[in-house]
Order: sequence, then C-alpha cells, then structure tokens
Amino acid sequence: MIDADHWQFYVQDLDPYDAWISEHAMDPDLAPAGWTEESGVHRIGVEPHSISVGTARDDIVESLITVHASAPTTDPAAEHIVETDLDVPTGQLTMSSPGTDPADRPSLTVPAGLLRARVSYVPAGPPPGGTGRGPGDHFLYQVDLWPSDQAYGLVIVKQGPEIWAG
Repeated sequence: MIDADHWQFYVQDLDPYDAWISEHAMDPDLAPAGWTEESGVHRIGVEPHSISVGTARDDIVESLITVHASAPTTDPAAEHIVETDLDVPTGQLTMSSPGTDPADRPSLTVPAGLLRARVSYVPAGPPPGGTGRGPGDHFLYQVDLWPSDQAYGLVIVKQGPEIWAG
C-alpha cells in the first residue's frame, strides 16, 4: 500500500534523481515530475532515475513491485499497461508520493543499471487501510522491473480507456 497523494506515487533511485533535479529544477522546458500532455494517455511521468505512476485515486492504493531476471508475461487482467526505461545506478529504489519524505518511505534493492519498468493497472477492490476519499476506480498498480541491455523508451503495451480516473 502507498499513499497516492495528488493521484501519483514515485519509484526513484533517490540520490541520482536528487542530483539531477537540483540541476534541472528551474528548467522551464521540463514538465514537473515528467508529466507532459501525453502523460494523461500513458499515465506515467518519466524523468531520469524516476517514474511517477498516475493513479485513479488520491488515496491509499494497492501497489506491488516485483523484480524479475527477464521480461515477465503481461497480466491479462490489466486494463492498461505501459513500459519505460528506469536508470538505477545505485541499485536502490525508493517508493514515495508528493506528500511524503522519500527518506522515510520503503526502499527496495534491485540490480544496478538500466531496468525496464512495466506498470500494469489491474482492476481491484478497495485496499485495506484506504480512506475512501474522493472518486476513482480501484486498481492494483503492478510495477514489474527487469534488467535491460538498451533503452527502448516509453511504449504503451495496452491502452486503457482514455477517461479512467473517476
């Protein structure tokens, strides 16, 4: 479970991301948290060393992050699936959200280097511990990670409904 404050949560290699953002935070050409006009369609924001997973609720949401040796099969129950690259030079990922201090959030050891990240939106019921605040569908936000030998960029594997958060 994670608090998807402001309808999102982050998966980041925190130290390299913090170093990058300190140099680029005032760049007017960069969208905050990697959110672009297209992000509403693919539902994730992408920045170096970080992905922002868009959620259908501003609430506690169910999430599952799994590390694999190679690309896993896609979940046939997923309504929406998107993949992107995630550079993790330290091999430490932190999961947080806009309203939390990343240093206080859970972390996960992963293979250091370039990973492929697949985010699947699997319909689910309300998670235990949710506050019930606000509208929006419930999903399991399944993040699968595996080592990659090259960057492939952002790919929508399965497009869900364009209007999905509510």
